Amino acid sequence: MRRIRMLLVVSFVVVGTLAPMTGLGAAGIAAPSAGSSTAAECSYPITETDATGTDVTLEDEPETVVTLTPSPAQTIWDIGADEKVIGLTKHAENLEGAEERTSVSTEAETIQPEVVVDLEPDLVLATDTSYVSEETIETLREAGLTVYYIPEATSLEEVRDRTQLIGSLVGACDGAAETVDWMDEELAVVDAAIDGEDQPDVLYTFFGYTAGSGTFVHDVIEAAGGTNVAAEAGVEGYHELNDEVVIDSDPDWIITNTNSPEVPETPAYQSTTAVQNDQTVTININELNRPGPRTVDAVTELADTFHPDAYAAAVDDAETSAETDESDDESDGDELPGFGVGAVVIAALLFVMATLQRTSRS
Repeated sequence: MRRIRMLLVVSFVVVGTLAPMTGLGAAGIAAPSAGSSTAAECSYPITETDATGTDVTLEDEPETVVTLTPSPAQTIWDIGADEKVIGLTKHAENLEGAEERTSVSTEAETIQPEVVVDLEPDLVLATDTSYVSEETIETLREAGLTVYYIPEATSLEEVRDRTQLIGSLVGACDGAAETVDWMDEELAVVDAAIDGEDQPDVLYTFFGYTAGSGTFVHDVIEAAGGTNVAAEAGVEGYHELNDEVVIDSDPDWIITNTNSPEVPETPAYQSTTAVQNDQTVTININELNRPGPRTVDAVTELADTFHPDAYAAAVDDAETSAETDESDDESDGDELPGFGVGAVVIAALLFVMATLQRTSRS
């Protein structure tokens, strides 16, 4: 009788051990998808050189962060570390829960250093813009705060790198890696869509200014499958655009942003192919003018605008490929080398039954 009980226990162990293997692809630990980053753990101390040429060292993972410009704030939200932010500027008020943080902006939209100091953050982040001067950075450092002044991003690749950098500084390396994976996947779909497509001439205008070469907005336009006519005309950085360039370039498309959505009512703009054919598109300023992960949303929207059929086809192809990969992963989980899990279970049960029969006859 003892032998029978032992055989029954063995059979349950065999079935209980092998059966969960059939569900690894769905309910168990899924393998990383192709091209995805592995889990990234942050380590401290960490030292990084910022835009002022200063080596900034963090001995431990920061628990509290203040952001002095909106793009690092938005990035922190995107990588899942927003609970660490205790202060930000009024320009980041669009972020969910921003009203629960302390505003460090003045009515004139400058920074209040004394408010930042009073918050006693473990880390202060700012980007290299005219909104935050190096003088402000030095004032905060003299008050004993750790400040990292992030270099200006001039391309999507630098936005990608900056996302990983911010993740390593605030202790969200895993979230940053996942976010960069998402960026890469979305941009890969766009690359597939615009491959071999004709590039329309595109002009970005906001408050009479445009973005030329050396700006990440230029990179956004080019990545979406357009030709930035401002860069073609020799414009570098962000500058006012004269009517002559508008007329000579005659863009097929005109981009505006949600803060400046109207195309200028000048004869030069109104005579363009873009206006004549009602080919203007307004992009959320938080996606187009902030060098962070959400910039990818601007790329995909523009790609869909410039190349709707090709982009739709690329999205379908990507979804089909993902479904196929998921199906393959599930199939792999149902098999063991040389034979199926089901065969193993059946063989084990037959063995137990045969043994029981022999035992009952003995």
